[in-house]
Order: sequence, then C-alpha cells, then structure tokens
Amino acid sequence: MSGPTIDLNSDLGEGFGIWRLGDDDALLQIVTSANVACGFHAGDPDTLRRVCTTAAERGVTIGAQVSYRDLAGFGRRAIDVPADTLANEVVYQIAALAGFARVAGTQVRYVKPHGALYHRVGSDETQAAAVVAAVRAYDPGLAVLGLPGSAWLRLAADAGLTTVAEAFADRGYTPAGTLVPRGRPGALITDPAEVAERVLRIATTGLVRAVDGSDVAVPARSVCVHGDSPGAVELAREIRTAVLDRGLELRAFA
Repeated sequence: MSGPTIDLNSDLGEGFGIWRLGDDDALLQIVTSANVACGFHAGDPDTLRRVCTTAAERGVTIGAQVSYRDLAGFGRRAIDVPADTLANEVVYQIAALAGFARVAGTQVRYVKPHGALYHRVGSDETQAAAVVAAVRAYDPGLAVLGLPGSAWLRLAADAGLTTVAEAFADRGYTPAGTLVPRGRPGALITDPAEVAERVLRIATTGLVRAVDGSDVAVPARSVCVHGDSPGAVELAREIRTAVLDRGLELRAFA
C-alpha cells in the first residue's frame, strides 16, 4: 500500500525588471507546483515567459498567484478594491499567465491568492466571492488553493470549484490556525530540519505545532515554501528529501 501523497508548492516569478527575488531555477528542480506571480505584486513578461518555460520543461504544475495591484508593497498591503474591479483584475492576471503557459506548451491549472489578498479572502466574504467569481468565469476547471477553513475555499466549493487546502512549512501558526503576522515572534521558521519535520507531521497526521505549543489541525494536500524566505532552496530540498525518505509520494495536486 502506498503512503500519503503531498504536493510541494512555492511562490515563483517574483522578480521585476532588473530585480530578482528568490532562485526560481533551483526551486523548479525541487517543487511539484509553482505559484507564479502574474504582474500585480511582482513579475513581468520576461519573468513569466522564463518561469513558464522552465516549469513546462521540468513537469512542474503552474498556478496563477493573483494579488492586489501593489508592486511597491509586494502585494502585502491591504487595499480596498470594489468587488467587480477585483474580479476583473483577477481575470486579467490569470489570462496573462495563461498566455505564457500556452506558449510554453502547458497551461494554468489552479489559482492561489497572494499576500494581503490571501489573508483578506480568508474572512472577507465579499472579496472572496469576487475572486471565486473571477476563477469561475475564466475557467471553472481551475482548482483553487488556500488556507483550510477560509471563506475563499468555502465559497469556491459552494460554486462547484475544486478546492485544495494548503499548509505552510516555513510560517508559524496561531492556536486559531491562522498564520502569525510577519514581523511578530515565531512568524518565520528557517531551520531546515524543523521545517522538514513539520511537513512530515502535516502529511502523516494533519497536525502542526502552533506558537503556543498546542496542536492545530491542518488537513492539507499541499505544503508551501515561500520562494523569498531565507534559505528557501535549502528548505525545499530538505523537505523533498525527508518526504521521499519517509516513503511518501511527492505529487502535484492538479
């Protein structure tokens, strides 16, 4: 009998112009799914083309990482956007990435919000519904990736979309199952051995240790390593090695 299956995803394509963030090429040799920036928080045509081409060559599944229009803030600033406008901007981003995926001989298979939008759609039903409506209008066959228990996944499921829950290998959790805000103690986890052990526990038990020492349920099919995290490549490599050594299967969910 085969063991549990887990997907390893990472945020990629987050450079812009002459600025590079993270090592896309190295991570695309390790991960099974790539959340590719679509130009609103990061990314430009050259970057999208390069990442999509490399992902296609290496058999990595491509997802659209959509964001508020916030290059200066890397998509991490909360912005009030009318629901109709947000839906249109999400369609715009998916379509931009889909064009480069098509040129590379592959396609976009899922959507994941980024940064402030990711957190906002966790509880804001109006914003979550707008993103769901955009995905459904563009292609109801796309899967959506997000935090377990979020309004985003719940409304997406209600709309008939395929939902996939994810956990974070390199981020701290509160006892409520939300992420510890960046800048606060315990928000980032950088030790490769600790990160790998967290992923193994998530994959085999569906639990993660919160910052207060309690266990939090995270029934995740995918685990994220942020491409801009310190030592992201080492973290991802350690996770991949640990998962395979434990006899688990590393496979894209879409």
